[in-house]
Amino acid sequence: MKPIVRLVLLVFFLGSPLVLAAQVVDEEVHRVVFQVTKGETADQEQVIGQLNNILRALPNAEIEVICHGTALPLVLQAKSEVKEGITDLLTRGVVFAACENTMRRAKASKEDLIPGVITVPSGLAEIIIRQEQGWAYIKAGN
Repeated sequence: MKPIVRLVLLVFFLGSPLVLAAQVVDEEVHRVVFQVTKGETADQEQVIGQLNNILRALPNAEIEVICHGTALPLVLQAKSEVKEGITDLLTRGVVFAACENTMRRAKASKEDLIPGVITVPSGLAEIIIRQEQGWAYIKAGN
């Protein structure tokens, strides 16, 4: 057998457990508040990927994504680079919430948001409340 074929087969067979590990881990309900503070294109794409990974492993997770600071473009119709990903996640029950304090500073209105995105008076206060209610906390990104 040629060395390259052996290498490909070795990678395939060794990688199989990793592929399986990315599947459903638990079907219990887990509640997660997900803080997003960066809004560059790469950051937006990473957030969508991370949320999809969570839902693949924990399909019954309740997730609330809090966007504040420079992450506001993630949920703005005119600036989001991942509108389709957000719309898909909204249909799967993920809640996206924009911070009203950030929106005021950015002179953004509720009409500027992707349909289905809600607002909260304070993104940080919402995170505090969710954590006090027992929600797990994740900060998006690396």
